[in-house]
Amino acid sequence: MQPIISISNLSKTYASGFQALKRVNLDIRRGEIFALLGPNGAGKTTLISIVCGIVNRSEGSVLVNGHDIVADYRAARSMIGLVPQELTTDAFESVWGTVSFSRGLFGKAPNPAHIEKVLRDLSLWDRKDSKVMTLSGGMKRRLLIAKALSHEPQILFLDEPTAGVDVELRRDMWALVRALQAQGVTIILTTHYIDEAEEMADRVGVINKGELILVEDKTELMRKLGKKQLTLHLQHPLERVPTELAEHRLELSHDRSELIYTYDTKDGDRAGIAALLKRLDDAGVRFKDLQTTQSSLEDIFVSLVREEQ
Repeated sequence: MQPIISISNLSKTYASGFQALKRVNLDIRRGEIFALLGPNGAGKTTLISIVCGIVNRSEGSVLVNGHDIVADYRAARSMIGLVPQELTTDAFESVWGTVSFSRGLFGKAPNPAHIEKVLRDLSLWDRKDSKVMTLSGGMKRRLLIAKALSHEPQILFLDEPTAGVDVELRRDMWALVRALQAQGVTIILTTHYIDEAEEMADRVGVINKGELILVEDKTELMRKLGKKQLTLHLQHPLERVPTELAEHRLELSHDRSELIYTYDTKDGDRAGIAALLKRLDDAGVRFKDLQTTQSSLEDIFVSLVREEQ
């Protein structure tokens, strides 16, 4: 299947000489939720801004459903809804008016039923006649999403959509994202809340210093790069790890009451754990409980970015 967005050798160098993007190649699959992760200044917003026609590219090409974003700008941009980081909208316009105006900007015929549905989905219907300036910060964030959805886009960009918003809005927003994906909308999001990417995304891209350093299915990424830890809660504290267990690279907790065994999930771990438990028994080390934990997406992200520095 043809990707809905195809980015080839995309670079951006500003007049100051700063290179924000360096030959980025990325295909976004139709109907997926793609999370773009990276530290501040990594190039996430620049990449989104180029695809959405806000920033000019220096090199490379971007196709949106086969339409070049420069040669066929109108067709490409009409497919995209963008929820920016900044709360920017007409303070003196009503909620209904500003969402309807956004729809008209894309040449779409009036559709009051669609506008009503969007406002209801975002809990804005009761404020449809209110001036934007009277809305709270969370309501303004909802309004930005409503504006982005006003022209029924097939692609939705969410640039740090839940930064600084309350828990209720975050929950509502992700419920809406899931509903949109079920309708066939492709979602691309940047977020500092890596737990959100871990919960929501189908694939993850990591960008750092303008370079896309990794793109992977989320579950495969966590399988390849995640680590598991087996923690053994000892019946009696140990002074040190027995020498006959040295090959297992066990760590002793600070209070010496736990032994910690770390292993890669991609390795054949079952046999290794069985052998370890037998060796512990042979060494006379007794434990009263054990538990396993696995690396989170945040752990993986931090390690990837650290390797690139």
